[in-house]
Amino acid sequence: MPDKFNMQSPPFDRLSESEQLTLRSSLDVAYYREQEVIVEANKPSHHLHILIKGAVEERSPDNKEIYAHYANDDIFDVRSQFNEQVKHQYIALEDTLSYLLPSHVFLELYNENGQFAAYFDNNLAKRKQLIKEAQEQQNLAEFILTKVDSSIYHPPLILTPEQPINQVTQALKESGLDSALVHLAYDDPRTIGTPKPYPYAIVTRTNMLHAVMIDNLPLDTPVGDIATFPVFHVEEDDFLFNAMITMTRNRMKRVMVCDGSEAIGMLDMTQILSAFSTHSHVLTLRIARATSIEELALASNKQRQLVESLLNNGIRTRFIMELISAVNEQIIEKAFELVVPPALHNHCCFVVLGSEGRGEQILKTDQDNALIIQDGLHWHQCEYVMENLTHTLQQLGYPLCPGNVMVNNPKWVNSQLEWKKTLSNWVHSATPEKVMDIAIMADAHAVAGNKELLEPIQKHLSELMAGQELILTEFCRPALNFSVPLTLFGNVKKSKSGLDIKQGGIFPIVHGIRALSLEYNIPHKNTFDRINALVERKVLEQSTADNLSEALKQFFKWRLAQRLTQQHSSNKLDIKLMERSDRDLLRHSLHVVKKFKQWLGYHYQVRD
Repeated sequence: MPDKFNMQSPPFDRLSESEQLTLRSSLDVAYYREQEVIVEANKPSHHLHILIKGAVEERSPDNKEIYAHYANDDIFDVRSQFNEQVKHQYIALEDTLSYLLPSHVFLELYNENGQFAAYFDNNLAKRKQLIKEAQEQQNLAEFILTKVDSSIYHPPLILTPEQPINQVTQALKESGLDSALVHLAYDDPRTIGTPKPYPYAIVTRTNMLHAVMIDNLPLDTPVGDIATFPVFHVEEDDFLFNAMITMTRNRMKRVMVCDGSEAIGMLDMTQILSAFSTHSHVLTLRIARATSIEELALASNKQRQLVESLLNNGIRTRFIMELISAVNEQIIEKAFELVVPPALHNHCCFVVLGSEGRGEQILKTDQDNALIIQDGLHWHQCEYVMENLTHTLQQLGYPLCPGNVMVNNPKWVNSQLEWKKTLSNWVHSATPEKVMDIAIMADAHAVAGNKELLEPIQKHLSELMAGQELILTEFCRPALNFSVPLTLFGNVKKSKSGLDIKQGGIFPIVHGIRALSLEYNIPHKNTFDRINALVERKVLEQSTADNLSEALKQFFKWRLAQRLTQQHSSNKLDIKLMERSDRDLLRHSLHVVKKFKQWLGYHYQVRD
């Protein structure tokens, strides 16, 4: 009889004392290894599962659809208790412990206790509808692969800066538009000092309404005085998903379409949606509309299918990474909004770290996150809310971090002042553990809450690391610790367990570039952007940068391809599964890493 079973959580708190005793005396405990099938599709189920520890994924029988993730205290599969067979299969994503409640005991409690039954009836009805919608979704590849052309955008209304507000309002009404571009004068001060300036500002009906009704400006105010500059834009023939990314990241409804430096159109979100009105599912909109964790989970679980479609259609890995990074941000931000009380959203900042912070995550990997709390706020329920948020992200398919770099660990939750003191301590002590902590925070990217809270902390870290040659030497050392998997004669080493491409290829490049970025105070987080910035600062030769970027792209591509085909999340590459040309390219790419490590060792005076 398990003594630690939590009877205080719904729906078990609805049972009477005698019913709780019946349930407790009927429970058993089962252990499942990673990747073991817990419940097999199209077979009868004899138990209801209540997870104790671990992670479980609910899949379609053919493994092509993912419907849900389950973590501690979650219950599955309720539907099978009322049917002769299990509809989906459930796989342990890691070593997992589960309570087993015999089906006949569950049904007895269900039939005898109306409140207990109501909990499952409500959840089942909602979940059935959600899964039905998920199964009806059409392939997103057509949407993602479409390019921006004149069939989607509309010609722009272009104004001169001198035109008065009242005249512009009439022009918008007659044109049936809610925004227009303002062609700025060549000597407009707003364009001076702007790299590659597009000589356009934008004005919307909302701008003009606020100008007249809130700012009390006269109706003959020149529209150029209230127009917004610069205007976010995309190029004609660019992928439509790039326009979606721009709109999503910057929370806007429209972008300018350009041909060179000339504005040729305006693209509104409504036009994108009407162009794809036959699609019942647009991922970012499903995320935005989600009002529960279940709705968000079903949208979130479409990512793998989206990645497969893009990869199979030949879309470049960099594009996929950028798109999935934007989608991940939306999922995590929505989870934050659903879990954290709204009154606190503007007083704390949720940041992602690691590959997510760098925008280099394609498939979901371990959680790496932290929280910044505004100075002066005393949040007594913070620990409970962060524990809930970590659990929610696990339900959405983001596994727990083995190193415990998560907001449910108090080490990664601090006020702004505490974070500055912590970073100072890490830099001054510079132990191997603290060095890796610095590396983790160096990739911090704000995704939810008051994002401005991160900026002074990043600035503080940059100031701490500036000119610190000894610390940078220690910081760089981990990039040199893992040997490149090449033999004495320059061939790729063979291994029965597979080649660890993260240790041997990805990490040395990512961490080495991160060290150089801290040394030269480069603000970018993405490794490819950091490489380009280092070329501009003349730290790296263009040929070296090209080789590093190409090698890193290939490493990401090979790892992604094998993870999708082999249904795992390992960093190991099975060389036997690679084409001969790819094996040759792998050898060449690893030599690029070896040469870069030699350069790093010389630059920081560290022996490999």
